[in-house]
Amino acid sequence: MSIQESAQSNSLRAIAAAKINLHLEVLGLRKDGFHELAMLMQSIDLFDEIDFTKTNNSKIILTSDDQTLSTGDDNLILRAAKLMSRFSEEKQLGAQIHLRKNIPIGAGLAGGSSDAAATMIGLNQLWELNLSSKKMEEMSAELGSDVPFCFKGGTQLCFGRGESLEPISIEKEASRMAVVLVKDPEVEVSTPWAYGKYKERNSTHYLKREEDFQVKRQLLREAKWLNPLTPLNPPPLVNDLQKVIEPAIPAVKNALEFLVSLEGVIAVAMSGSGPSCFAIFPNLNSARKALNNNNERLQLSGLSAWCCSFRNKGVDLLL
Repeated sequence: MSIQESAQSNSLRAIAAAKINLHLEVLGLRKDGFHELAMLMQSIDLFDEIDFTKTNNSKIILTSDDQTLSTGDDNLILRAAKLMSRFSEEKQLGAQIHLRKNIPIGAGLAGGSSDAAATMIGLNQLWELNLSSKKMEEMSAELGSDVPFCFKGGTQLCFGRGESLEPISIEKEASRMAVVLVKDPEVEVSTPWAYGKYKERNSTHYLKREEDFQVKRQLLREAKWLNPLTPLNPPPLVNDLQKVIEPAIPAVKNALEFLVSLEGVIAVAMSGSGPSCFAIFPNLNSARKALNNNNERLQLSGLSAWCCSFRNKGVDLLL
């Protein structure tokens, strides 16, 4: 079925990929109160699935297979849908949206942000709004700092709050890299809390001038490990937030200790504001082998785990 036929049938499905942070530096505070960041984000093959059905009752209704997830107005899917509805000339248009949740909640993997991006792309198609990708990415920044990245995903440098994007081309062997991702299912970390904790400990060292921010951005652009990115010259996996989250959240320390002991691992870090942590491997087979060989230890650790390959895009509409 083509995308056009899918729209004409009044329904479609989107997949929304999770991300990890291969690099996350907190540079300082911006004038708008947000932190100035220098990051490298990478999409991975772990995703939520969202089904959209067009209705004509002007209502937007969200349901989910995850009963712990709020489906009220605080959900980014509903916020994204209402943002898109502003551009519809047919005020009776509505949507029934169902989320199948696979990306863990509150995990530093941008699950909510990716769902928001998928909702904007899906409803743009379903409601035939004809908004450009650039327009939607610009609009999406008001929903969250990670949302613009999630539209195209892949491998991108992210500056500002995370909304200023520079795609990175990576070599074929790097695109085959994979991760073992682990998270304690009982633990979530609030992103505002994580940044607040970092500010409390490090604000005296923040850079303050735009010129200094630009120097840091250029250093990341020109990093030897990024030019090119390969398994033989792996990223050092900097995450400034890990410095304050690891001592405060025992589950993060537990996850990192488990990952660093795996055979064949290239590098280990926390993703985003945590508590998810990941280990990079040269390919998916080596990641699966390492996890399978440590299945008993994984069970004893209380961690949930996934093996995921690098992914070259964020949101997909399924035909």
